[in-house]
Amino acid sequence: MTADAPSTAPNNQKTPYQSPRWSSNTKIIVAVATLILLIALALRFTSIIRLLTIAAILAYLLNPIVAHIDKRTRLNRGVAIALVYLSLVVLIVGGSVVLGVSVYDQVVSFINQIPSLIADFVDLLRGLSQRTEPITLGPFSMAPASVNWDAVINQLLGYVEPTVSRSGSILTTFATTTVSALGQMFFIFIISIYLAAEIPNLGGYVARLAQRPGYQRDAELLMHYSSLIWSSYLRGQVILGLVIGFVTGISLAILGLQYSLAIGVMAGLLEFVPNLGPIITAVVAIIVALLQSSNYWGLSSVQLALATLGIMIVIQQLENNLLVPRIVGNALNLHPLLVLLGVLMGASLAGILGAILAAPLLASIKLIGTYVWRKMFDLPPFTEEMLPPDAEPPPDAALGDSVLPPEEES
Repeated sequence: MTADAPSTAPNNQKTPYQSPRWSSNTKIIVAVATLILLIALALRFTSIIRLLTIAAILAYLLNPIVAHIDKRTRLNRGVAIALVYLSLVVLIVGGSVVLGVSVYDQVVSFINQIPSLIADFVDLLRGLSQRTEPITLGPFSMAPASVNWDAVINQLLGYVEPTVSRSGSILTTFATTTVSALGQMFFIFIISIYLAAEIPNLGGYVARLAQRPGYQRDAELLMHYSSLIWSSYLRGQVILGLVIGFVTGISLAILGLQYSLAIGVMAGLLEFVPNLGPIITAVVAIIVALLQSSNYWGLSSVQLALATLGIMIVIQQLENNLLVPRIVGNALNLHPLLVLLGVLMGASLAGILGAILAAPLLASIKLIGTYVWRKMFDLPPFTEEMLPPDAEPPPDAALGDSVLPPEEES
């Protein structure tokens, strides 16, 4: 008895290989496992992710300059990137030397003046202890003579003296931190250069992840509007930081406030922290004014503090009503309370970097979330309500109209 001959496909052709599809349970298990792995990696390599994020922001901010040189000159993109980053290094190094020396001198001067400032503050408290008239503030009243000012003074000195005695070690730590920061900046620049070279290809990478043509167009539109959010916010904040830092430093210098340069630098940097940044700067400036014993305008410390508060309020009002609408516009399209909560949550999760990126990240999440919500209910995915008010759609994208043919929309 002979064995049956193996069956063959017609015309001796083999059946094409087809990988079996995953079941829904398998997809859920793989998705959950991948999410857990990504969270574990993010927690383990937080410092590296922070540096990568800064490098990406730097590449994104410099991309318009690189693209302009690439389009308007005969230089290719690689040479344009090299020129832009080299110029930035020269600018940072030169500015850091000039600014760093001035700030360092002011910080050392402040540390040296701390004993005299403490003595002036102690004399102020002792003067209050000899006042017989009560101090009334609204419904509250306090008799200064009834307070044990010696205990208060000793307690304050107990907090301040250790800090003053460690001023030398603080400066040493500052120098060590500066060297470490230089190493991190080198890493950021190298990664940022690679990212800058790949920016023109990012849209294509995202679009190719969606295989159906309609969804490719959706991916392109989401990338376009997300780019508007981030570019309007980040570049606007850079311009605001430079303007506010300069105006604050000059205004406080004219007022005669000590360390006006350092406060101006602080004001410019804290512009990246929405809502909270200007408040922190104003508080620091008022404290410095209260501790300053003399002023070439002949103002007392309290008068100088009130004048400083007035200047900070004027600068903030000019910023909110004149500069922000023209520089940043309504790129985020978020309620101020939501921005404030986002800043607080971002700071608790990722420190100062989380606070800086919280606002544009929330706006991007709102954009994507609204898109997903409208797709769930078979509504047109892109409408004016979900986009930045200043945004204009790219060609062939009508707001309120689906980007998919009707037969593919379901």
